[in-house]
Amino acid sequence: MLRKFSSRLVLYAGALAAYLLWQPLHNGWLRYGLPLMLMAVWTGLLMLVWERKKWRIAVLCLPLLMALPFVMPSRELDRERLTNFYLSSMRSFEGTRYVWGGEGERGIDCSGLPRRALRDALLDQALRGNGRAARLWLEQWWYDTSALAMGEGYRGFTRPVGIAGPLWKLDPSAIKPGDLAVTGGGNHVMIHLGGGDWIQSDPGPGKVITGRPDQVDNPWFRSIVSIHRWIVLE
Repeated sequence: MLRKFSSRLVLYAGALAAYLLWQPLHNGWLRYGLPLMLMAVWTGLLMLVWERKKWRIAVLCLPLLMALPFVMPSRELDRERLTNFYLSSMRSFEGTRYVWGGEGERGIDCSGLPRRALRDALLDQALRGNGRAARLWLEQWWYDTSALAMGEGYRGFTRPVGIAGPLWKLDPSAIKPGDLAVTGGGNHVMIHLGGGDWIQSDPGPGKVITGRPDQVDNPWFRSIVSIHRWIVLE
């Protein structure tokens, strides 16, 4: 009876964890549900192998292995690599459909685009053995930063650079690649790719697009914006 319950716990919790990772939304269901489902899978596995000493020890060690990247020593971030990876990751989402609250290949929204790209860049350095990058990745994953929050410097993730006005009138040479243009009211964000090119997940056409304010008639380019910068990219 116990073995049957354990097997079902692993199966159902694993299926729910897979679904949470598959769907595009980054919300409370993902942040709280995924750790709970993974804990349920671990508990079920532990119950299944409890009578087998070697397997029991292996399963008991799994949480330690998962925590290992986050306790590794801190190293200085490679800012150039981080920025290039961040920009490249955003470009890879071009054409992805707009989904409010989305943060993945199945759908992404305006603030989800730079958040996901920044995490991809941090993960790249975490996998190279940088504990600081791993901890920053986890912080970014847990704390959902909306366009409004980016404009308000939520948790010190971003800071204003002192540039504001209609986007199409701003001098692109004064704005660094990766900088964020947050519209008044904080209801939309666009990201400078460099050279006057901007990328955004635009609810109008319903997808991630790239354009230049001096070449494309996009209503967001006529918006009053303030420019902000990720602290971690400085």
